Amino acid sequence: MRVRPIGVALAIAALPVAMAATPASIRGPLEGRPDAIVDLNSAEGLIAVSGTWQVRETTLVPATFHRVAADLSPTGPEAATFDVGDTPGSEGFVRGGWTSVPAGQLNSRVGPGRSAFAWYRLRVVMPERVGGLDVAGLGAVFEVVVDDYAEVWVNGQLTRRLGQQGGSLIAGFNAPNRVVLTRAARPGQVFDLAVFAANGPLSDPPANYVWIRSATIDFYRARDAAREVPIGVDRRDARLSSVLPDSVRLEHLATGFQFTEGPVWVPAEQALLFSDPNDNTIYRWTEDAGVSVFRVKSGYTGTDIGLYHQPGSNGLALDAQGRLTIAEHGNRRITRLERNGVVTVLADRFQGKRLNSPNDLVYKSDGALYFTDPPFGLPRVFEDPRKELPFSGVYRLKDDRLDLVGTDVTGPNGVAFSPDERYLYVTNWDETRKVVMRYDVSADGTLGGGRVFFDMTAAQGDEALDGVKVDAAGHLFVSGPGGLWIIAADGTHLGTMKLPELAANLAWGDLDGKSLYLTARTGLYRLRTSIGRAPSSYLPNTHVVMER
Repeated sequence: MRVRPIGVALAIAALPVAMAATPASIRGPLEGRPDAIVDLNSAEGLIAVSGTWQVRETTLVPATFHRVAADLSPTGPEAATFDVGDTPGSEGFVRGGWTSVPAGQLNSRVGPGRSAFAWYRLRVVMPERVGGLDVAGLGAVFEVVVDDYAEVWVNGQLTRRLGQQGGSLIAGFNAPNRVVLTRAARPGQVFDLAVFAANGPLSDPPANYVWIRSATIDFYRARDAAREVPIGVDRRDARLSSVLPDSVRLEHLATGFQFTEGPVWVPAEQALLFSDPNDNTIYRWTEDAGVSVFRVKSGYTGTDIGLYHQPGSNGLALDAQGRLTIAEHGNRRITRLERNGVVTVLADRFQGKRLNSPNDLVYKSDGALYFTDPPFGLPRVFEDPRKELPFSGVYRLKDDRLDLVGTDVTGPNGVAFSPDERYLYVTNWDETRKVVMRYDVSADGTLGGGRVFFDMTAAQGDEALDGVKVDAAGHLFVSGPGGLWIIAADGTHLGTMKLPELAANLAWGDLDGKSLYLTARTGLYRLRTSIGRAPSSYLPNTHVVMER
């Protein structure tokens, strides 16, 4: 997305006003008031799940490890450190030292006080009915509040993701940890729960002890339809029905952002990462946990940040190893977030001159990265004195070599490949030339044969062209004037979807790859399509995680 290439005051007026509200998930299917609750501190609740609480104190035990080496790997000299005692799955955890906790007694204090730790465990068997409801198909969430901090293991696993807040990890001081056990329960289904409880604050150990304030399993009936929002579809061609079903739905997933952009789906985590370049933040959204902050200061930390309208990150992509690649507006570079947390600069200059402000990016199956570089992230856009390159380019980065492969549009923005990767599509954010360009992709990765694939210049509306995605049949989904344009591979305009907010960019997601996630101004939306992503645009076994 860009601002108009006019004076600073007018450019500011062209942007959405910053929202005062904190970004938040629209209430999802496993949030809010549940349809039934099983109190795991009551005799009735424990009978319902065939469970008995057990507890054992634990301590930190002396251990040895290695100091960090120059390459940031743990291969330096041995050093004394500490470890937690037996953890779920170990033989010692299964066997030793457990004491049963009677129903109603989870508030019994455990440990010696100060820096005290304890394990609680409970095996849960899903009942057939609860609260007058059949359990089959219900969503089930384990919620626990520990005095003071909790970490929750389920079936011997402690799941964690970079940027995670709460869930299986510490949610806060005496805060509820909520972990989704299943979205579709089955009677007889077994879950082994283990809660690691710690006194806190850790840096100022209190004079109290470890105990559980509350523990429940909350059950939810399906209620996805509550998030559906009205849309209009201008169907121009009968072929649109094979792309968007006549009963197409749009879900509003989250709201309260300043300006959402650059989404990417992380398949193995079933999570969406997306940017808010105005707020200088990357967010993470999941069906179960909603919105959380993934990365702050995502694009700029300069002292003059107050001059920038969109200093943060914009486009995001995953490479074949699942590493997050980031287009940083304010820093004017392409970076990669390594698994150990180090940021690697992939590109920041071309022929010795600084890039403008990289906007969107896409990986080709051979590992080459293509990205667009308009000046929309600079405070004065085209007129900014910081601008060093006389053009807005399309680049290809392969084997540490950066090549300029296109300069024939003034505002190169969204970028996507055709399913067979024979063509590269680039949208142009230019209110006087609203076109989608299509380039032939040569065997060596260079671009040739650039031509106007589709022209929207005559369309009503001030908006030019922003994000673009292509489905497995070659249909283009383009953010353009008035809504989301669907264009066939032969260049026929099939129809336009009128959205509550203008979309900035898009990403394929969900297990089958048929959901199209839309970052649209203040909100995040999801649209179900009939065909879905092309295989080359999907990485099925990638995690954006830190090294352990």
